[in-house]
Amino acid sequence: MELNTYLDATYLKTPADSGLTEQETNQNVIELIEDAIIDNYKLVMIRSNYIALAKEMLAKAKSKVQVGTVIDFPFGTGGLEKKLKEAQNAIDLGADDLDFVVDYQAFKKGEIDSVSTEILEGTKLGLENNKIVKWIIEVAALTDKEIVQLTTLIKRIVISNFKENDYDNVFVKSSTGFFKTPNGEPNGATVHSIVLMLENASPLPVKASGGVRTTQEAIDMIKLGVKRIGTSSQKAILFGQKGNSNY
Repeated sequence: MELNTYLDATYLKTPADSGLTEQETNQNVIELIEDAIIDNYKLVMIRSNYIALAKEMLAKAKSKVQVGTVIDFPFGTGGLEKKLKEAQNAIDLGADDLDFVVDYQAFKKGEIDSVSTEILEGTKLGLENNKIVKWIIEVAALTDKEIVQLTTLIKRIVISNFKENDYDNVFVKSSTGFFKTPNGEPNGATVHSIVLMLENASPLPVKASGGVRTTQEAIDMIKLGVKRIGTSSQKAILFGQKGNSNY
């Protein structure tokens, strides 16, 4: 099992999130990209303002590592226009993967039409530009029933509006890693939530993100059936250690 080929190596913290300076944040992103070149991860997942830097470094190294970014992150409440504008900007910059945050709060309120429109239009924009699209549902904010319902909604929209050969390019993704849970409860992928997603997403693939920090956890997720793992503990996963990041 080549674990590196499943890993979306991730750094999404802004200076405000981390308490670091802009320069320190830049250096963390550079180190992430350098590690990706050495260890040949599937992808680096970064903020859009670093896409150009990543593309330049990867091209110079003749690396096949891809570049992904997040859209309407981390809350997903910006609305359709914001989602599409951010996605188009990322496309123009050369991103390969677009990880949208579903407006899960609107979904929980029963605003299914607006959520459906976002999923349809965001997916359409990504696929028309030959990008991988992922929809982050934020499992820690949802009940089991809502996980099933939102995963099923995404699947139905894709199956009803796109061709079968597009299905592998639209993922359902578990978490942002930024959701604040009470009492230290998991804020990312758990075996329980991933099983619910897998059972209801097929034939769409699933990405487990948030909380996968060890080699065994990554192997367990892959054995369940996930096709990608989003993590900032990529080196720990590859080299048998344990990451200390929340993502």
